[in-house]
Amino acid sequence: MLRSLKDSYEEALRRDDVKAIVITGAKGNFAGGFDVSAIGGCQGGTMEKEQRPGYLAVDVITDIFEAARKPSVAAIDGLTIGGGLEIAMACHARISTPTAQLGLPELTLGIIPGLGGTQRLPRLVGLSKALEMMLMSEIVKGDEAFTFGLVDAIVSPDELVTTARRWALDIFESRRPWVTTLHKTDKIEPLGEARDLLKFARAQAQKQASNLKHPLICIDVIEEGIIGGPRAGLWKEAEAFQELLYSDTSKSLVHIFFAQNGTSKVPGVTDVGLVPRPVNKIAVVGGGLIGSGIATALILSNYQVILKEVDEKFLQVAIGRVRADLQSSLKKGKMSHEKFEKTISLLNGVLDYESFEDVDMVIEAVTEDVSFKQQIFADLEKHCPPHCIFASSDCTIDLNLIADRTKSKDRIVGSHFFSPAHAMPILEIAHTKQTSPQVIVDLMHVGKNMRKTPVVVGNGTGFAINRMFFPYTQAALLLVERGTDLYQIDGAITNFGMPMGPFRLADLVGLGVAIETGTQFVQNFPERTYKSMLISLLQEDKRAGETTRKGFYVYDEEQNASPDSELEKYIEKSRSISGVTIDPKLMTLPEKDIVEMIFFPVVNEACRVLAEGIVINAADLDVAAVMGMGFPPYRGGIMYWADSLGSKYICSRLEEWSKIYGEFFKPCAYLAERAAKGTPLSSPVQHAAPQL
Repeated sequence: MLRSLKDSYEEALRRDDVKAIVITGAKGNFAGGFDVSAIGGCQGGTMEKEQRPGYLAVDVITDIFEAARKPSVAAIDGLTIGGGLEIAMACHARISTPTAQLGLPELTLGIIPGLGGTQRLPRLVGLSKALEMMLMSEIVKGDEAFTFGLVDAIVSPDELVTTARRWALDIFESRRPWVTTLHKTDKIEPLGEARDLLKFARAQAQKQASNLKHPLICIDVIEEGIIGGPRAGLWKEAEAFQELLYSDTSKSLVHIFFAQNGTSKVPGVTDVGLVPRPVNKIAVVGGGLIGSGIATALILSNYQVILKEVDEKFLQVAIGRVRADLQSSLKKGKMSHEKFEKTISLLNGVLDYESFEDVDMVIEAVTEDVSFKQQIFADLEKHCPPHCIFASSDCTIDLNLIADRTKSKDRIVGSHFFSPAHAMPILEIAHTKQTSPQVIVDLMHVGKNMRKTPVVVGNGTGFAINRMFFPYTQAALLLVERGTDLYQIDGAITNFGMPMGPFRLADLVGLGVAIETGTQFVQNFPERTYKSMLISLLQEDKRAGETTRKGFYVYDEEQNASPDSELEKYIEKSRSISGVTIDPKLMTLPEKDIVEMIFFPVVNEACRVLAEGIVINAADLDVAAVMGMGFPPYRGGIMYWADSLGSKYICSRLEEWSKIYGEFFKPCAYLAERAAKGTPLSSPVQHAAPQL
């Protein structure tokens, strides 16, 4: 594309009848930047000179486009991100529609802008805003971009090209200034202030992701341009881009990018010509933390919502939670008063099923009581229209059991939202063998409207995500009872890249929830679960986690966690009940071994999920781990990371531990078979078939 643009540009420069140039895109988009598959494809190879960022950014973008003797104007609409925005910034003016999307999201792929973006963006919007946009991969709308100088004017799509032509001719005829972005200095902060901003940005980048180098490299490149001049900055950018392009981080993040896009392709569901049916009104049964969170997420996505509770007291508490979630956005400036009132008006609280006669979907979110859920679905069948989808947010109880008293088993589906439901970016959709493909298509569409990535999985205890991660906390409990320091475990796991360790996570979700879900796995997989009484002992002593300000940690009024020396007595009692003794080797475990002993059992269970056909593509488990459990995306997801270590290594370590610590660590047949053949764990399963 750039080569073609260069040829067209040079032709326009040669022609005497051309006074000025307008660059615009087709089909409602300006340009979406680099082809990400090309970024992934050049891993491990070399690029021709004409493809290298140094050549493109300096020889083409700077010396041909920006330095041309004829002015150019970018007419921007739709997507204008990455290399697309970098080309637009090299033009002498930018005209945009209000809804155009502009940004430099390269850091999400483990690279940095490679066509001069690190040098031009600070000169257009100032260093502070440029750092924010690049380091946070922030995408802004056209009207917002106008307020801080990224674009020069906002017009409607119908007037876009006409206005850009007029603007370009005005520059040519000296009625408007001829601005070369790379030489602008008026928006750059004074050197002392700039150094402080860069220092602060480095500290924040290291705090948020201490294992990542490319955000710091991006800051270094920006600094080079401010201190050494823009041309020096361009060459440093080109060198850094080329280096990062071949990094493991980039490979991992590109994998996750494609894996995330791939979740929308489900064999037997999305490839049979089905179109999503309209879903306008959705009922939520149960207004607890999960139910109220789901209701919040739905009304924020402009769905009409009926929230049902058993009595007026519970109903008002539930509605209060929804209001509190919205008011939090209001206080943070993320929502206007008008938007708040409009959003909350979409919610209607009820105590019975009378208003369910025209709902398109019901999401059940009550406590984990099988008979109670069965009664709810039997009642729904009587009161809802025949097309209504019946979804359960429960992921620990078999959907077939929940649907036992209903006749409409083709309408039963799992809709597992992660807490907080209005903030977490994933929706796990579980189907039984009877679930209609149309129902899955409809729910996937609802999930996308809620800006959630849908991951479709088969039915079973824990579905896929919780099933895969149930050994996570159990492995940590095994280590603690055998002598590993609890807080050292959490520290090792956060250093690995998880947002928090297993014990801090248990406190966050609540120890009561941990016991409820853990019990289901112990009952269903007794031969390979580790049974510890530690969480129950804490719960019995009213140490339920954050809500009681005591759990594995103690919490101050602002929920800041601190270690608790009293915890040792609970560990000793639990150790006594379990009948285990301290293993001196586990008291001095290196961080690497802690990470492997926590995560290899997770990999082992993920292999079972694949072998059983609960999930067909290993990449779906990567997305699920990253978006549902906070697994570091720069490691590519749980299965991608496992393959980077090798199935043979993982299997040998698990076998070694199983001989010492029992069946909990025993490799499953799938893993052992792959290890014996040296096959990647993520290679397609030949015998697994979709459950649909």
